[in-house]
Amino acid sequence: MKKQVFNPYLPSWEYVPDGEPHVFGDRVYVYGSHDLAHGSVFCLGDYVCWSAPIDDLSDWRYEGVSFHRLDDPANKDGRMVLYAPDVTQGPDGRFYLYYAYDKVSFVSVAVSDSPAGPFKFYGYVHYKDGSRLGERKGDQVQFDPAVLTEGERTYLYTAFCGHKMKDRIAAMATVLGPDMMTIEEEPRFIVPGDNYVLDAEKAREAAGEFECPYDFGSTDNWKGFKDHEFFEASSIRKIGDKYYFIYSSAPMHELCYAVSSSPTGGFVYGGVIVSNCDLHIGTYKAPDMPAAYGANNHGGIECINGRWYIFYHRHTNGTWFSRQGCAEEIKVADDGKIAQVEITSCGLNGGPLKGEGEYPAYIACNLFTEKPSIYVADGFPRVTQDGCDREDGTPFEEKDTSYITGIVSGTTIGFKYFDFKGVKKIGIKTRAYIHGDFEVSTSIDGPVLGKITVDNSNFWEEASADISIPDGVSALYLKFTGTGNGQLKSIILG
Repeated sequence: MKKQVFNPYLPSWEYVPDGEPHVFGDRVYVYGSHDLAHGSVFCLGDYVCWSAPIDDLSDWRYEGVSFHRLDDPANKDGRMVLYAPDVTQGPDGRFYLYYAYDKVSFVSVAVSDSPAGPFKFYGYVHYKDGSRLGERKGDQVQFDPAVLTEGERTYLYTAFCGHKMKDRIAAMATVLGPDMMTIEEEPRFIVPGDNYVLDAEKAREAAGEFECPYDFGSTDNWKGFKDHEFFEASSIRKIGDKYYFIYSSAPMHELCYAVSSSPTGGFVYGGVIVSNCDLHIGTYKAPDMPAAYGANNHGGIECINGRWYIFYHRHTNGTWFSRQGCAEEIKVADDGKIAQVEITSCGLNGGPLKGEGEYPAYIACNLFTEKPSIYVADGFPRVTQDGCDREDGTPFEEKDTSYITGIVSGTTIGFKYFDFKGVKKIGIKTRAYIHGDFEVSTSIDGPVLGKITVDNSNFWEEASADISIPDGVSALYLKFTGTGNGQLKSIILG
């Protein structure tokens, strides 16, 4: 690769969550919604597209705005925002963007001759009588569309099943014809929401009560989804002859998968692929300990140049509304299973980062206090930035302005992984009213290898200490003990 790449893989000022990666030709394109820095709600921006060569995942290129939120006739007044999209290549060779707004229940379609866009409004997913999917009496709410095209059939996956919502039954699969909009096979329930996971008969009764005509198919596998029921964030891929349905589960921070030999039913729960607070991972901490501040999650898997990756997002700015794309390499075993992976700082790098030089603090993958929390909230330590994201005209070449703020006594900041060789000195850049020591170690509960003392500063100032790091691949942890509320801009390995 031309350079190293780390999480988040896009520039620090870019906020593209809900990432759906797709390889078209010799490039991988990421489609997602578009949050803003310091956002007040989800998805305030227009869709933007980023791409990279499949053989160099460090070389991300901004492709520009791919679709304006005002370009759909349904949103001429601009009151709605664009939720998570997906893209597929149709039988005619063109590229089709499927999306949904936040205040309506139908799925819109836009089309482009290029995978990067710009996409032009095309129409709405509809039944053969012309009525839109999601608006017919008894229809379930349409949300977070995912698409997979095989020949002249496109499989569309949608749904939102909030906690114990009686009128939201399960994720749905719908078959579209070659025009990419007309329904050939009506929706079928495939993965249950948490209100019906243990009682399929109760789900059938609810469907009757709401006059929902959808096909249930077999519900024999529904109980296997207990504790990992469908919440939102549909995504679909095919590996070999199996279909992998990826989704955000009821706890929200997980991306799980289910597998079937059919695209429209028979899905069996497979497991968790990634958690954006690293819950369940017990390799470097207790499995029930959250090591980052998580919340909702959305992403997809893709094979890029022979390697499989999971794309997901993290939360910044102390809110749910400023999310950034991250990715990790995964392994698809010979039996089709996918083991859960750790969240890391090195992400798409293909291995650990070099244990030398200066790294921005915002690439930290672990961040918590002495009272860890699964879910992000105001007042916790957090990644933030000065100013706004690039939509204010900030040039791409401007240096990163992101950093960690809200550092109080007991805050732990972790970076995984580095390949250390001959490191004898560690430096950090801090500012704000903070006084005390950053204890340096290579594991959460490991021995303290040294301390870096910092004091109140109005501007970014560097402090360092002679600290030897054992050679080899390991993490780097900084734990602050002292007083005040400070900020960390970077770490320096020397």
